[in-house]
Amino acid sequence: MNRPSNPEIAFVVEADPDGGYVASAVGQSIVTRGDTIDLLKQAVREEVTCHFDDGKRPSLIRLHCVRDEVIAA
Repeated sequence: MNRPSNPEIAFVVEADPDGGYVASAVGQSIVTRGDTIDLLKQAVREEVTCHFDDGKRPSLIRLHCVRDEVIAA
């Protein structure tokens, strides 16, 4: 069986200042966006499919959602 060399790829997800979300892959040159989380997930899957050959494609995609919050001191 042909297993990927890295079974998982991680993306850091942040809110886009212009609206929606941006996902950047950790250790790879993949960046994509989506207007909603569901659209972002679809875009991430498409980018991973395009970026990797079949035998090298990770089997899991991890989304690490980062949310900045500012509170009064």
